[in-house]
Amino acid sequence: MLPACVRSVCKKNIPANKALVLISRNGSGHTTGETQFETKPFKLHKLAEGPSTHVTLTRAEALDMYTQMHTIRRMETSAGNLYKDKIIRGFCHLYAGQEAVAVGFKHALRPQDSVITAYRAHGWTYVMGVPPIEVLSELTGRRTGCARGKGGSMHMYTKNFYGGNGIVGAQVPLGVGVALAAQYKGTDGVCVALYGDGAANQGQVFEVYNMAKLWNIPCIFVCENNGYGMGTSAVRAAASTEYYTRGDFVPGIWVDGMDVLAVRQAARLAVNYCAAGNGPIVIEAQTYRYSGHSMSDPGTSYRTREEVQEVRQTRDPITSFKEKIITSNLVTAEEIKEIDAKIRTEIDEATKKAKAEKEIGLDEIASDIYANNVEGEIRGLSVFQPLKHVRVGPAVNL
Repeated sequence: MLPACVRSVCKKNIPANKALVLISRNGSGHTTGETQFETKPFKLHKLAEGPSTHVTLTRAEALDMYTQMHTIRRMETSAGNLYKDKIIRGFCHLYAGQEAVAVGFKHALRPQDSVITAYRAHGWTYVMGVPPIEVLSELTGRRTGCARGKGGSMHMYTKNFYGGNGIVGAQVPLGVGVALAAQYKGTDGVCVALYGDGAANQGQVFEVYNMAKLWNIPCIFVCENNGYGMGTSAVRAAASTEYYTRGDFVPGIWVDGMDVLAVRQAARLAVNYCAAGNGPIVIEAQTYRYSGHSMSDPGTSYRTREEVQEVRQTRDPITSFKEKIITSNLVTAEEIKEIDAKIRTEIDEATKKAKAEKEIGLDEIASDIYANNVEGEIRGLSVFQPLKHVRVGPAVNL
């Protein structure tokens, strides 16, 4: 039972950006806490009621969210360095700056829910359960990668995570298909289909908006609006940049994608909305990427360095969240330093292993192409050089 003085404080309104912290001790003597924050208002499209701006955060949740976001940031920093050292080859799209979207959504998903995203997939791969060593090893093309080094940056998978897709916008119809399968099988699951503001103008996106609503498919369309489609700003590419209204007859929510707590609130509402049989919903997460579109893009020809620096200083999702949970006394600065040091060590060790591991042998080139191979041999460089299909790892998401 809470003391009367605390119950009386709990009844009072909490100003925006202020936090109320309730501290207690559990049986082991460790400090536990619960904090209440106010988020920015959400913008709504064809919804009578949106997510609450009043957010409750526990100490355990705060530590978990911070750890996940900081791990993504360190992992992406390492990936960038590996690319510059020419250890990672090909495409490499970094997620630094957008961490709050992946982490916020993950904290709202249930075990039966699925995710599919585009090529900026490293952060999502990690939060969906793939450890950093397997992400980095996949990037370096080594056998310890989550796809044995054959998928690379854009093709990583795990349970309930369908990639990583290299064709712009192509994952959105696939996500609706995953959601349709969940509806058909009666799993009560929803699918989160993510795409960027650059892909938001594609016809296939609008086609599946319509299909999903016609059949009330439980799909959450998430536009990660980082302001730029490759090197073109959203305002130069779209007559309407209110992406959360693009579904027309499909309800939508705008959320500050740099606030992990706001994202979690919007995601929770979306999951509940779809799971209740109401059909699809669109979420626009306003976020920002610090790097260029890919590692081959310096990211400074269409925006200024000052713009990037301003976002880092005023809106960074990790720094702002860290300040919130420290100033509210939910965690201490010393605990944050310990987490940072642990993550640094983990990523440094994973990076070393990702560089030292071997690639797969030529005998695995045609492995795991099919879950059930009924085609016999696999065509090689020509019909006269067939390859033998080999099963190495278990098929996921069957």
